[in-house]
Amino acid sequence: MDSYHSNRASWAGGLLSPLSPTTIESLEARSRDVQERTFCKWLNTKLEANGYPPMTSLVKDLSDGVRLIQLMEIMGDTSLGRYNKAPKMRVQKAENVNKALEFITSRGVKLTNIGPEDIIDGNLKLILGMIWTLILRFTIADISEEGLSAKEGLLLWCQRKTEPYKEVDVQDFSLSWSDGLALCALIHCHRPDLIDYDKLDKTDRHGNTRLAFQIAQDHLGIPQLLEVADLCDTQHPDERSVMTYVAGYFHAFSSMEQTETVSRRVEKFAELMQSVWVSRNDYERRVRQLLQSMSEMRTNWAAKSFVGTYADARQHAASFQNYKQTTKRSWVTEKQDVTTLFGNVQTKLKTYGLREYVPPAGLSLSDVDGAWNVLLKAEAERSKTINAEIRQIKENLRRKFADLANDFERRLRLISTELISIEGPLEEQMEQVREIQTRMPALSDSLHIVAAAEDECRDANVDENDYTVFTVEDLRFELELVSQSITKKIAFIDNQIVSRNMTNLTPAQLEQFESTFRYFDKDESNTLNQSEMTAALASLGIVYSDEDMDLIYDQLMQDYGAVTFEAFINLLVDIMEDQTSPAQLRESFRGIAGDKPYVTELDLRVAHIPASAVEFLRQAMPSSTNDVGEPEYDYERWLDEVFEQDGL
Repeated sequence: MDSYHSNRASWAGGLLSPLSPTTIESLEARSRDVQERTFCKWLNTKLEANGYPPMTSLVKDLSDGVRLIQLMEIMGDTSLGRYNKAPKMRVQKAENVNKALEFITSRGVKLTNIGPEDIIDGNLKLILGMIWTLILRFTIADISEEGLSAKEGLLLWCQRKTEPYKEVDVQDFSLSWSDGLALCALIHCHRPDLIDYDKLDKTDRHGNTRLAFQIAQDHLGIPQLLEVADLCDTQHPDERSVMTYVAGYFHAFSSMEQTETVSRRVEKFAELMQSVWVSRNDYERRVRQLLQSMSEMRTNWAAKSFVGTYADARQHAASFQNYKQTTKRSWVTEKQDVTTLFGNVQTKLKTYGLREYVPPAGLSLSDVDGAWNVLLKAEAERSKTINAEIRQIKENLRRKFADLANDFERRLRLISTELISIEGPLEEQMEQVREIQTRMPALSDSLHIVAAAEDECRDANVDENDYTVFTVEDLRFELELVSQSITKKIAFIDNQIVSRNMTNLTPAQLEQFESTFRYFDKDESNTLNQSEMTAALASLGIVYSDEDMDLIYDQLMQDYGAVTFEAFINLLVDIMEDQTSPAQLRESFRGIAGDKPYVTELDLRVAHIPASAVEFLRQAMPSSTNDVGEPEYDYERWLDEVFEQDGL
């Protein structure tokens, strides 16, 4: 390697030395020879791919305009209309060439100092310049890397891919490629199975270049546009020719990376469906348990009897009071939680255009509300029975408190019902919730009136009330629950609006980011302070220095006024993105199935879908058995079932 670097240095030094006109002319002639051969091969790849015979000479084969028109039709994917397919006269050739040049110009390609006569007369220098302009437009212009495009983007891509290889230092599209190692490094970076980079003889410039050419052509479909001597046996390899060849590597490996996203897309969709499946199972399990617990409580009350003593009645009252302060509150909380869980599942399904979830018979929210109303009636009966045993209070105070408490509970229940019944677009839901929130201060103030009535009963030694099952403490607890539900609903809808607009993230990512944000939002303000944001990012594996974190936090405060969920999500979007649509999923499944109307377990595993995702898809997709007993999974029917029909 030392001798190679010394040679490279001597070449570079020679380029800075004064050159005679003869030497300069010789170098330019050699560069034109390399370009002519390289550009001709590049054009031939287009012609041969479309059934046209290859060219042997740019000057000769382009002179009548026929090949030029054929190339423009191929590159532009359009027809240029009628033209002279066998021109004999110069004017016919000029018409052909002029038609091609006008098409090139119409595509926004700027041609300088070249006209039909230059191509007809075989001005090689201008012809090469024109072809280079076409290469830039149709091969290199669409290359982009970190905001840089064309030559700069391609160079940055090469530098990033070859950075781990210490023998490679890509600084240009000339001398940096003269030992073949940069080409070998690009291949090894993307397909380490094709080349053992560590075993290469780093001093064998010709051998390394020849190996890279051969592997690229045989295994990656990259045509060999250059000869080994074009890179290894010249002091200054032609930049345009090298760029044209290296661009083939960029496009080949970019296509490879795009195919890998197919498996990832199916994996992410499986994760989404699995998360919905887990949430649905959790909802059904908790509703069953809640309904069973309430039923058992009613049965227990019906079986109880009094012995006729005041102490026994007081014991019944104490047990009943304990139920209201512990068991019932846990049920109120659980009832609210399963309602919220159900709403979250439905919102998530609607957000991604999936079919609405319908709970099994007996497990809907209306079933829960019905059982809850039955429980309240049984509870009222239980309260009346106990109160009849120890009744020592004044009727008017009892009625006064009961009316106020029941009215307050009714208003709470109406608000809860309104909150549960909210539906429609997220923005309209937000408007409805905020309108409900404006009524809460007045309702909270009215609780003081209920509390005053309860104090009057307590002062009169009224320990029971047949006309209500509620205490101020119960109502305050439920009032706090409703207030919290409103606050959480606002935060949830706001976050769903942000999540809906984040189409460049996967559902699994959005769910992870949202749960992380909620966990570190300790005060439930739907904002994070700097320490909470730092901890949240760290939990996702994203760690910055204190100085960088200060800058990030200050920038978010400047842009958003606070680290809201939207600010947090947008920060993470800068790091990781993805998107899934029904059409993409259907196309991905078809790609995995090899265009079959069904997919097998082997197809999924060959596509490198994780085992957990494969198992979920096997259980979720409808299947049938073929002649040899192998299950065939109908992905088309499954996608129809899980997506809204008008979204497919």
